[in-house]
Amino acid sequence: MQILKDFSLPAIVAGFVTVLVGYTSSAVVVFQAAQGLGASPAEIASWMWALGLGMGVTCIGLSLRYRVPVVTAWSTPGAAMLITSGAGLRLDEAIGAFMVSAVLIVIAGFSGLFERLISRVPVALASAMLAGVLLRFGLDLFVAMKSQFEMAFAMFLSYLAMRRLLPRYAVMATLAVGIAIAAALDLLKLDGLHLALAGPVWIAPAFSWSALIGVAIPLFIVTMASQNIPGLAVLRSSGYTVPVSPVIGWIGVVNLLLAPFGAFALNLAAITAAICMGREAHEDPARRYTASISAGLLYVLVGVFGATVTALFAAFPRELVLAIAGLALLGTIGNGLASAFASEQDREPALITFLVTAAGVSFAGIGSAFWGLVAGVLAMIVLRWRRP
Repeated sequence: MQILKDFSLPAIVAGFVTVLVGYTSSAVVVFQAAQGLGASPAEIASWMWALGLGMGVTCIGLSLRYRVPVVTAWSTPGAAMLITSGAGLRLDEAIGAFMVSAVLIVIAGFSGLFERLISRVPVALASAMLAGVLLRFGLDLFVAMKSQFEMAFAMFLSYLAMRRLLPRYAVMATLAVGIAIAAALDLLKLDGLHLALAGPVWIAPAFSWSALIGVAIPLFIVTMASQNIPGLAVLRSSGYTVPVSPVIGWIGVVNLLLAPFGAFALNLAAITAAICMGREAHEDPARRYTASISAGLLYVLVGVFGATVTALFAAFPRELVLAIAGLALLGTIGNGLASAFASEQDREPALITFLVTAAGVSFAGIGSAFWGLVAGVLAMIVLRWRRP
């Protein structure tokens, strides 16, 4: 089979790094959101089961369908919003809000409304937004050297050496060096590991106006603006074209089916997706879809084993995760900047988009990626406007 021929060890490692970065960076926010809504330990495990299964199914299914590295994730801004907006709501009311939000995503996807909107975004601004989103991860590579210089610097040198000698295996070798040094320095926290399966817990939805207005609509807006727009920007900036409407629509359908088990919001990934779309995943862009399939298989595994795999990822020192994420994204950041500033006519609006996004400006619960894009479009309109 062609898919088996397309698989490679670097692609599998890229999938692992994708899941590692995704869980270590925001799983705690999901736990806090579930606890704030009064979820029991079994129900929290069900949330992780549903989210892992949802991300896995959509990664695998969409990547196989379009032979493009489509990576999905939970909505981290959505989870953060739930911590504050969900206060005072019952868990069953929140589940009802999750379902309404998913229905809105399905409508926005299959109707073509979202695709018509995103098709108007200039490539230069999309690339600048991507570079701004990922800039923090590139900087964190060197921030990690402040607290764990030996490990982070050794990983940096290993990456440079492998990029010169065996570029396909640069990230894989660097990750191995980082784990070895972390083990030697006794930085791996393996005490909390125990094997435990997670299972689904059905939570019957309840619907209320307060949950609709306070959670469902804001969750939909935040997910589409802060997550799906940057996610599509990553795809476009990496040179991939997918039919936007069915991709968003099917993600919404899976979200809707799993919402009663705790899948609050699924969307296209941006930061973790860039790991699967870079040269480190595969030298041939046409074969990088196997990296997102690898990530999908790992997401399913994480969902099935729930807290066990989450604890495994948490065992890695923070500096190791920062370093490997930064190194894996170097090429994508560079490509994004090159594409953003290639045209002199678009350079200033692209720079404004990049700076607003990188500054982390947020308003009304919507993240900086959206506002960076708004600022860039505004700058482009003003600078290109001509009197009749």
